Amino acid sequence: MCGIVGLFLKNPGLYPELGFHLSAMLGVMSDRGPDSAGFAVYGSQQADHVKLTLRASSAVEIREAVAALGKAGAGDLDAVFHDTHAVVSVPLAREHELRLLIARDSRVTLVGVGARMELFKEVGLPEQVAKRFELSGMSGTHGIGHTRMATESAVTTRGAHPFSTGKDQCLVHNGSLSNHCGVRRFLSREGLTFETDNDSEVAAGFLTWRMQQGASLEQALTDSLADLDGFFTFVVGTKSGFAVLRDPISCKPAVMAETDDYVAFGSEYRALAVLPYAGKARVFEPEPARVYAWELR
Repeated sequence: MCGIVGLFLKNPGLYPELGFHLSAMLGVMSDRGPDSAGFAVYGSQQADHVKLTLRASSAVEIREAVAALGKAGAGDLDAVFHDTHAVVSVPLAREHELRLLIARDSRVTLVGVGARMELFKEVGLPEQVAKRFELSGMSGTHGIGHTRMATESAVTTRGAHPFSTGKDQCLVHNGSLSNHCGVRRFLSREGLTFETDNDSEVAAGFLTWRMQQGASLEQALTDSLADLDGFFTFVVGTKSGFAVLRDPISCKPAVMAETDDYVAFGSEYRALAVLPYAGKARVFEPEPARVYAWELR
């Protein structure tokens, strides 16, 4: 069944409250996806630096792994720890070096990379996952989240959403793609790599591939209507953008709310009702096969 939430803030005065509101939205969707949960937050950036979000099996192990990366040649790392995850910020010139060291350490997994994006996901009830990572205290311009009810694959952290296949880009998905194996083979020949067998990771990879070719987020989503088969609602985040797309049949529930201060998405209205002044928002159901996109100014 799964649940999706997303929040794009138009009012800079609300940036410090992003995590607080996203956490509340994610918690409301717990009964739509009690197996695992995850979210991505687009926060501050440092010039000429990149953030790498790393995950290990425990809070102790992630600290040990980051320390080991330093001893292996990465040097002193600027890391912020959130339970089983760590966000490591390094100069762009050192990104490749650090990626090589991460690939050699079996204890740690690279979850996401970007100038602004930080990505967290774990097995467990969404409300508990949000608390573990202290989502309510995070700030930023926009964020997306997912609560998963596994139907076709095992309940694992690797299978949890969001999926990120490109810098500062991630996707959450409610639905099922019928041609993901063929699309995966095509994208693999194009040079993309995948960490799981999940169909949602293929959708994220397709968007990455199109944007690498020069397409905008909106155009990449439009192209997915012709190349991805199945039932889906996508919510996508990029460094400066936030977008929503439903398939032409649109059997998966979706509702949006827009005010002068924010744009919000939820699988059900109750996820939007927790937001300030939701009762005065323009509430609407996204139309089938229409891309809705917003960009930071």
